[in-house]
Amino acid sequence: MTEGTYVTDGTTVEFGAVSGGLSGGQQLLTEPSGRCIAGPGDKDPARRDRRLTGVDQPYVLVSCAMSLDGYIDDASAKPLRLSGDADLDRIDDVRAGCDAILVGAGTIRADNPVLLLRSQARRDARIARGLRPDPARVVISRSGDVDPAARIFTAGADRIVYVSSAAAARTSDRLSSAADVVDGGDPVRLDRVLADLAARGVGRLLVEGGGSVHTQFLAAGLADELQLAVAPFFVGDSAAPRFVSDGRFPWNAGHRARLAAVTQVGDMAVLRYALSGRYDGSPPDLVT
Repeated sequence: MTEGTYVTDGTTVEFGAVSGGLSGGQQLLTEPSGRCIAGPGDKDPARRDRRLTGVDQPYVLVSCAMSLDGYIDDASAKPLRLSGDADLDRIDDVRAGCDAILVGAGTIRADNPVLLLRSQARRDARIARGLRPDPARVVISRSGDVDPAARIFTAGADRIVYVSSAAAARTSDRLSSAADVVDGGDPVRLDRVLADLAARGVGRLLVEGGGSVHTQFLAAGLADELQLAVAPFFVGDSAAPRFVSDGRFPWNAGHRARLAAVTQVGDMAVLRYALSGRYDGSPPDLVT
């Protein structure tokens, strides 16, 4: 991001510029002249600790693999593998094209994902473009009840955890240097999360779930694109979690989402829906 209109703690500043990005909240807001007017570079203590809170949101891509009957897991204690090898490679390519990957705390507890790229070639391609090897990893947790020993906190770098105001201090103490813990409001507000991510330089955000997170982003109309990978089998258990839970969504019988593409990936069908005017239809980089 460069010039535009930004809000710092309720104060609107026009035609500023953001520098830094993914730096643990150390981004600066400057005037076109280069004078720092928000952030740690500002000599005024009243402005030094400001964080950017009102900038344009990243492009939001919601991604999910589900069964033919709409389930994202079964009811057993062991995670259900929905994607085949070809689809796992596809989603690795999608991840490589994003600046950050976001999941809910429930996904961390249930699946213990590491959320790092699988392909070294894709890491190398990112480095060649001046990016870090892996996208930043983002977790949303109302309670802050996440295990510091989870794989996401013990491998890789660039971890951000958004928690409710009430949980911010204790979560920061628990995670220590393992992640940048951010007060996301009480309850955690997705618009606040997106604004903070944009201020960190995140231009493209991949939202991978779970169901509660998917429901919140879609019901709030915050997604620009939806990618659904459909596995060729049924789960058939009403106790299992579905792609989304109950909610009032912008897309309904009177306002249908636009199907932009259908692709066969191995034995799975991948459906891409354009959910906003910002849908860019970006093809995958196809780096293997």
